[in-house]
Amino acid sequence: MIVQRRAVTAVLAAATLLLTAGCSSDDGETPGAEDNATPSRTAAQSPPSRTAEETPPAKGSVKVVRTVATGLKSPWDLAPLPDGDLLVSSRDEGTITRVDDRTGRKTELGEVPGVSPAGEGGLLGIALSPDYASDHMIYAYFTSASDNRIVRMLHDAKKPSGEQLGAPDTIFKGIPKGVIHNGGRIAFGPDKMLYAGTGESGDTGLSQDRDSLGGKILRLTPEGEPAPGNPFPDSPVYTYGHRNVQGLAWDSEQRLFASEFGQNTWDELNAIKPGDNYGWPEAEGRSGGTEFHDPLAQWGTDEASPSGIAHAEGSVWMAGLRGQRLWRIPLKGTEAAAEPQAFLEGEYGRLRTVVAAGGDKLWLMTSNTDGRGDAKEGDDRILELEVK
Repeated sequence: MIVQRRAVTAVLAAATLLLTAGCSSDDGETPGAEDNATPSRTAAQSPPSRTAEETPPAKGSVKVVRTVATGLKSPWDLAPLPDGDLLVSSRDEGTITRVDDRTGRKTELGEVPGVSPAGEGGLLGIALSPDYASDHMIYAYFTSASDNRIVRMLHDAKKPSGEQLGAPDTIFKGIPKGVIHNGGRIAFGPDKMLYAGTGESGDTGLSQDRDSLGGKILRLTPEGEPAPGNPFPDSPVYTYGHRNVQGLAWDSEQRLFASEFGQNTWDELNAIKPGDNYGWPEAEGRSGGTEFHDPLAQWGTDEASPSGIAHAEGSVWMAGLRGQRLWRIPLKGTEAAAEPQAFLEGEYGRLRTVVAAGGDKLWLMTSNTDGRGDAKEGDDRILELEVK
């Protein structure tokens, strides 16, 4: 098991970040940051020719079908169960809750031991084992007192509410923690390997250090070992040069995409290529050179502060926190096929997680009770969307 080789103190990391001119949190909400001029969004130039079969239309649509559940507390991630119900992690409560897809009824599975919520840390990403139907394992990424780590727990739905989670088995630890930039998104890929997006915890030097676990996308076996075929020998590092990876999703051709918080200028959607360097802190957004892998689309930080992403109907759908909108990015291969299109702007506040539910259906979860949003009656909520 690989552990973090640099000891990074969360308080020092936060202080360093706040003393850096104009430096922003994951939502771009450092005092004064909203007064900074931010460029408008841009997308990669479209290829010269396409067919309707290859490329989704430049313009799409979104319909909110219904509100699935309300009254969620600091929800962070969403994982659909095989029967259609939804599991929700609570960042600050440290709990996992089951939501009935039909009635919205909430049943707490239990509290994850060892979660130490503070700032942007706490119980973050959750994912079901690829063999959940037989092993009933839930994976979780969380901030502990010393680091960020990934555990797996047996889910026994036959036990009473609050007692359904088994003792956590730590499969990976040593990811640097901070008051900010803890990453946290985990997902099993089509190859049944576990991918994790990490942040640099406010220490920008970690992103370019391939011996560090901060500012990376990691690729692991379900047991927490470096996955076979990783680009760097005996390392869990899949890509590096990231600031704070928050969304992971694959398209129908098994290509991986990731969303990432910028600082004050550009938020990013990236097409992920094993072993590539995505530039931070030397580059934010497109550099135009060959040293770093440029994003396929980028936004001014007031328009996005992206979190979760999903792929459906030929497009990546990206939830925006500070931007308070859902972005659609139509794709041709690993390029943007048209300008990104925004939906639901300001209608539901901050948007944290979006999950594909098959066909033209998405689950979308808000994030207004995390201390940064303007919580309304009923927040936070899960919405069912129909997209085209």
